[in-house]
Amino acid sequence: MRVRTFLIELLVVCGLGTATIGTAAAQPAGPPAGYNIYEENTRKSPDGTVTVEQYLNKETDDWKWLFFARTKDTFTLLDPEPADYGADFRFTNDLKWIVRMQKEGSGEQTLYLYRLGPQGYVAATKEPLADLAWAFMKTRPDWRKIKKEPEYHIFAGLLKGLADNYRNLGVRWPENRYLVIGLSADADVKGRKPSQTGVVNGWQCRYDLQTGEFDVPAILARDNAKALVPQ
Repeated sequence: MRVRTFLIELLVVCGLGTATIGTAAAQPAGPPAGYNIYEENTRKSPDGTVTVEQYLNKETDDWKWLFFARTKDTFTLLDPEPADYGADFRFTNDLKWIVRMQKEGSGEQTLYLYRLGPQGYVAATKEPLADLAWAFMKTRPDWRKIKKEPEYHIFAGLLKGLADNYRNLGVRWPENRYLVIGLSADADVKGRKPSQTGVVNGWQCRYDLQTGEFDVPAILARDNAKALVPQ
């Protein structure tokens, strides 16, 4: 698997108006038995007021992880389904949203989105944010240009620049409004050597945290054609 170099925030630990989805489930008082905090994976918001704590269970055949978000007044389990790997997290500057960048396997990563509610952080979308981004891509003309539908190394990441609202792109978007997502994946393409070919190489889209909609502004569209050339 090649290292993706399209300025996406990579997972670095070992191993957004979207309505809140439903009502927050009853929260546990703390991690279940067997889960112990893994301090080196703790992630804090820039101002230190929000902490994401990662708990690891080494008593299972395959180690499992749970993630809790702690504020001054709340302590919430972000996802009741244990993960196979630790994760990395990004915060919007207003701390209303958290993005979880979750490794799923060798060269594979997905994204989850959480929103701050009255009882703490809860899932902001019914499906992983990465799944929604891939579904959006399939509605675009670009999808028909892909050499072969992605088969493995399915990867979604945040474009660098969330902290300063993507000023590095030369834009002046509203504060705390957008996430820019990059997608990559490989497939076995007949006649290619090696056969493992990058058929999507950093295709980018924008997610509106206020409306829950995706789009591809011109600043991103310019590079998307190159992202679909097999590598």
